[in-house]
Amino acid sequence: MAAAGREIHECYRVLAKTGDNIVGEALRDQDTFYEWTHYPRDDVYDDVTHAQFYYHAHPAGERAWAEHGHFHAFLRPRGMPSGVRPADVPPPSEPADPATPEADNAALSHLVAISMNPAGLPIRLFTTNRWVTGETWYAAADVCAMLDRFLIDHTRPSWALNRWISAMFRLFRPQMIALVHARDRAVAQWQRQSDAAPVIYDDRSRDVASTIEIDVDEQIARVAAELARRI
Repeated sequence: MAAAGREIHECYRVLAKTGDNIVGEALRDQDTFYEWTHYPRDDVYDDVTHAQFYYHAHPAGERAWAEHGHFHAFLRPRGMPSGVRPADVPPPSEPADPATPEADNAALSHLVAISMNPAGLPIRLFTTNRWVTGETWYAAADVCAMLDRFLIDHTRPSWALNRWISAMFRLFRPQMIALVHARDRAVAQWQRQSDAAPVIYDDRSRDVASTIEIDVDEQIARVAAELARRI
């Protein structure tokens, strides 16, 4: 976690030298920023680790927490730990896309989302209901086992961006684990409160399942204090 904090600060340092920031790296070479559009346009995907992410923003009137937008991060089956299987939950209300030559890698899991403020800094982590990203649902224990597998280990679209988001998964791993378990508890609560269709995972009135505010410098300070305590 301490090393991840140093990595994040290094990304900020090199970007600041040219007046850039993390969000700007996701929007690189874009003349116009369109709401809902994925940035980069074809997502970022590492074909070795099978980690994937994109950035997007909701319309201004629908943005929570005074955010600019957020990153959605995923892991695909070929990168998942051995033995992980989709949860035994009702299938989506809408039929899945037709099978593709890589259908064995299609059942991706959403890990967490990282909310960013207008200055391009992370302010919150959150998890979502299944319909939000069109993911395949995995139980919390399996999603937590995937967190260590998230790594984008190439330079496109931005080496700094890829290093930053990979390090975020190390620095905030404890919060991410807590959020994923809170996600499953929230969905179970929704299910108890619901007595009608649609399937709770496809209920458009229920989107964010769990959330927590974050501060990179505060987390780094906490890690440093814990390391000092243990010496």
